[in-house]
Amino acid sequence: MTQALSPNAQAILLLTAPLIAGRSRAAPELLSAGEYKRLARHLWEMKRQPADLLSLDAADLIGACQPVIDPARLQDLLARGFLLSQVFERWQTRAIWVASRADAHYPRRLKTRLREDAPAVLYGCGDISLLDTGGLAVVGSRNVNDELIGYTASVGRLVADADATLVSGGARGVDQAAMLGALNQGGRAIGVLADSLEKAAMNRENRNRLINGQLVLISPYDPSAGFNVGNAMQRNKYIYALADAALVINSDVNKGGTWAGATEQLDKLRMVPVYVRSAGENSTGIDALRKMGAIAWPNPQDVSALKAILEETMPNALGGAQSALSLFPKDSTTALAPETPQAVALDPRSVPEATEHPPSVGVFREDPPADEPPVQTPETRAESDSSKALASKEIRPADALFAVAREVLRDLLVVPMSDMEVAEALEVSVRQAKTWLNRLVDEGSIEKQKPNIYVAKQSRLFG
Repeated sequence: MTQALSPNAQAILLLTAPLIAGRSRAAPELLSAGEYKRLARHLWEMKRQPADLLSLDAADLIGACQPVIDPARLQDLLARGFLLSQVFERWQTRAIWVASRADAHYPRRLKTRLREDAPAVLYGCGDISLLDTGGLAVVGSRNVNDELIGYTASVGRLVADADATLVSGGARGVDQAAMLGALNQGGRAIGVLADSLEKAAMNRENRNRLINGQLVLISPYDPSAGFNVGNAMQRNKYIYALADAALVINSDVNKGGTWAGATEQLDKLRMVPVYVRSAGENSTGIDALRKMGAIAWPNPQDVSALKAILEETMPNALGGAQSALSLFPKDSTTALAPETPQAVALDPRSVPEATEHPPSVGVFREDPPADEPPVQTPETRAESDSSKALASKEIRPADALFAVAREVLRDLLVVPMSDMEVAEALEVSVRQAKTWLNRLVDEGSIEKQKPNIYVAKQSRLFG
């Protein structure tokens, strides 16, 4: 599904994207990921957002960005509105959508787990809601023997049978074997591509699966961009961030994207448990990862066994990157509310003058600025409701706790989430999350969609 660009998506694309369109002239020097991060923080501190850079009176704001980015450079980049309109038309004809980190439909998992390091812009084709369904990430090398290809495909088939989502990188070898195993079994798959999204989206074998909601392909890089080793390394963290657990089929030692992605998870990010293959021939790479803390894959033989593995990962699935919406407040962590997407013209000059905007530029800060007035968050409101409820002699503690959960879940489910994601966000068991969700469905506060997706009533994924 495609949609009009939100004002923020338009601004971020102009600032950071190459906008490859045929043999277009070289763009002004684009903002790097680090430069955009600094600009986003600067705008946030001024209670502004990227879209404000396109307003009719943006000159003063652009000048105020002098401490982080040269205003002349910003103006050159923002003047590429006509080129953006051409490229966006090309994307639309190929059913490629664009989501900026400031958009409400941007994948929640990337935003909560990676925070400022989530891609500023994400390109994709297929059902964007699949990106928040979790599942099992399966990764490995490109050059593998037939035995490992068969083993990997069997894992993909089991994931499909368990009604879970298979997440991988879309490269030949292990990635493709895992995804095809799931898709050919009628399951769902997410492909996080390092290059050539446009080509993959037009592939005849992918089209029907993209259309029927089985498959979604995404990339943080321009849809026409070719292969780049650095990009391939960088996208690994996105594969892990979209999953509940990861399985490494094989890996070299101290080299290659699979090794880099797995060691980054084990040493630094720790977003999901990292399993390694424990059947078949020995591998020095697998042995090395085991010594670093990876877990031997228990080789589940049926659906219930695989589901148990995925559900067990939920309480600790976020690792060091804690959810922005926990049941009770932690260390004053605050998540900024995403803006509601709007349809806008592609020429920056035609963007309506900005009035007043919330400080939402798609970045998450653990501590708001000192002069920021205190805001009542769902967590603090829930804590207050909890105190009031427990003070009453007429209510059972379990009902008081549910009253807290009700308020938090209503805010949490502004975007659709699975029961496992809810358990992860609230840091409770999946069974407890299901109990609360079913009560809310029964009372009509939320609605259940398939596969096991819940959403607050009167809310939509696309605004």
